[in-house]
Amino acid sequence: MQAIEKELPTEMPMTLARSFHLLFLAFTLFAGPVFAQAWPVKPIRIILPVPPGGGTDILTRNIQAKLGEALGQTILVENRPGGGATIGTDLVAKAAPDGYTFLMVDTALTVNPSLYSKLPFDTLRDLAPVSLAATAPVILVTHPSLPVKNLEELLALARAQPGKYAYASGGNGTAPHLSGELLKQVAKIDLIHVPYKGIGPAIADVLGGQVAMIFTGISSAKQHVAAGKLRAIAHTGEQRSSAMPEVPTFVELGWGAVEARSYWGALAPAATPREIIIRMSTAMDKVLNLPEIRQKLEDLGFTVIGGPPERHAANVRSEIDRWAKVVKAAGIKAD
Repeated sequence: MQAIEKELPTEMPMTLARSFHLLFLAFTLFAGPVFAQAWPVKPIRIILPVPPGGGTDILTRNIQAKLGEALGQTILVENRPGGGATIGTDLVAKAAPDGYTFLMVDTALTVNPSLYSKLPFDTLRDLAPVSLAATAPVILVTHPSLPVKNLEELLALARAQPGKYAYASGGNGTAPHLSGELLKQVAKIDLIHVPYKGIGPAIADVLGGQVAMIFTGISSAKQHVAAGKLRAIAHTGEQRSSAMPEVPTFVELGWGAVEARSYWGALAPAATPREIIIRMSTAMDKVLNLPEIRQKLEDLGFTVIGGPPERHAANVRSEIDRWAKVVKAAGIKAD
């Protein structure tokens, strides 16, 4: 009996320790999948690193309600503009990787690594691609007071008066900005770039005649062109857009080197569980391909892409490489 009493103090802690160790292993192995299975249990935020009114805002708000239905939770869309889309992007990169904060961003994501000497985040390391949502060409439109009706007349006017005319964009490093720089390079014209903090205020100034022209998305320009408040000159697509079939492409006008498209995609903090990323990607793909959503987006000039995270990841890498060459050739810097 005395021998048994002496063994109890040493045997019991070992048994308990073994039990706790097994419990810990079980929690480690199964907590992630169980958490992912329960997701989502509260509203999901989608951060837009741009002001309202541009293509990112238009695209996201057109899928917001249906995406919420597909996931069974409210989708909250929050504009966090500033710093050429870096402020909102950084917010997501540093957010808790719990599946409740996502980013929807355009081509600024893949241009900024070349445009800024230092970013507060690493695009490839700190963000996990979720879904490549859509793409769209960039369109050049002018204020009706500018005495041109087509690209040939515009180029002739710019050559005759170098440095006199300006073009607006939604900010440094955006696809519209780089479209203007490409046109300047290949056509050998001198236009002044006027960057704005978002496409909304940029278009407002072009509508008011403060700036002669703007490169922007079809979704942002279409209604103003239809109302006669802006004149469409050309866009960067390979073929005419069904949203504005009357507008020629730079390709058909002999300026195919003016090749700049916007891409939109969703991303999450890098450590977000894979199961959640797959479920969000699947839900987005389903919503983007709903006939009524797809048609509405096409009417606004978007081409729906969708697909798995791997497709988005490959596009991000290739676009970073592509825009690095353009930014270097144009000597563009945002800081």
